[in-house]
Parts: sequence; structure tokens; C-alpha cells
Amino acid sequence: MNLRLTIDGHRVDATLNDSATARDFAALLPLTLNLGDFHGTEKIADLPRRLSTSGASDAAEAKPGDLAYYAPWGNLALFYRGSGSSDAGLIILGSVHGDTERLATATKVTIETAS
Repeated sequence: MNLRLTIDGHRVDATLNDSATARDFAALLPLTLNLGDFHGTEKIADLPRRLSTSGASDAAEAKPGDLAYYAPWGNLALFYRGSGSSDAGLIILGSVHGDTERLATATKVTIETAS
């Protein structure tokens, strides 16, 4: 599924993978979320509800541009730097295309499906 993200007024494209967790996330769209920084590698935001993790792997290693769900906290993560290690409970939902460094200073994102 193709997405359009508006990050502090700038549009970027993203793609969701075909996992059950990504499909559950897509059911929440459109969303406008306030972002907070976490460890200088990712922007995080609370979701309106927890996502299904059925069939998800136990851990993933994030890279710049990854759109992910952190199951232990129930939050969305947008990575602008790699995590450098495999994180238990991290589920990759898809990826953001283009300038991921813009995420480093982002404070708000709107996520919607793109036709």
C-alpha cells in the first residue's frame, strides 16, 4: 500500500509491507500525530490503539526510513538513523522514501493512503 506523509508541511511518499500488522495500521488512517524524539535515531508517536502483532517476527533491526511499530509500548516509530541492533518487539511496517533526515527535526506527521 502506498502512503503519503506530510512531515511539518513537507510531503514524502512511503510504502507499507503486506504484513498483518501493517494492514491493521492502515485501518487507522488517516492519522495526524505529534512526534517526540527517541535516542537520536527515531521519532515516536502514540497510536489510538494497539496493533495486531499476529504472525510478526520477534525482533527487527531498523534502518533509516523504516516505519515501524514497537509492540511493547504500542507506538509508531519513524527512523531517521539506523538502530544498529535487533530490537525485540520492533515490527517493520514499511519504509519512507526520500529525505529521511527531515525526520530528525519533525514535530508532527500526517499519514494517509495515496491513490
